[in-house]
Amino acid sequence: MEFKHIPIMADDVIKQLNIRSDGIYVDGTLGGGGHSSLILEKLDARGQLIGIDQDEDAIKAATHRLNASRIIRFRDDLIQEEDQTDSDERVTIVKSNYSNIKNIFRILGLEGVDGILLDLGVSSYQFDEAERGFSYREDAPLDMRMDREQPLTAKEIINTYTEEDLAKIFFEYGEEKYSRSIAKKIIKARQSKEINLTGELVD
Repeated sequence: MEFKHIPIMADDVIKQLNIRSDGIYVDGTLGGGGHSSLILEKLDARGQLIGIDQDEDAIKAATHRLNASRIIRFRDDLIQEEDQTDSDERVTIVKSNYSNIKNIFRILGLEGVDGILLDLGVSSYQFDEAERGFSYREDAPLDMRMDREQPLTAKEIINTYTEEDLAKIFFEYGEEKYSRSIAKKIIKARQSKEINLTGELVD
């Protein structure tokens, strides 16, 4: 499936960024490059766009859409760089989580930027791809990894974390008021059978 995502509130976002044509802008949740392509339209040859995402499908889609000149795969202290020929010198894409932004700036030699955009949440593409395990619409493996190169899956969390830890995750990150009850039921269910699929978790 092609990575398609319509950027939310595109006109408002671009207006609020107040883009300077020679500025440096970061899209910390690059996705398919929708917002980034609009930022790029307002930059001249002196401007720079840095797109960050941890989803390899997003990286591929945005690299094509934005004609990125440089791709950096950044993980822990390992850095892998790819230079693209006949591409837009203004665009650098970084495979990482935006939480690593300080290290990304250090690697890119940036002391500051003119604007940062974060469009937080899961994209429609990730929901639509059943095997990613983000949606309950189809029965699929419990995965839920934004970065599929990292080893920890939702399946491992659901089947190995303690009741207390599960309840804490559901309450703090999901704002789930029945977090303790849900965690208790998961612990009980996995005693008889490992929970492997989204449908099993729903049950």
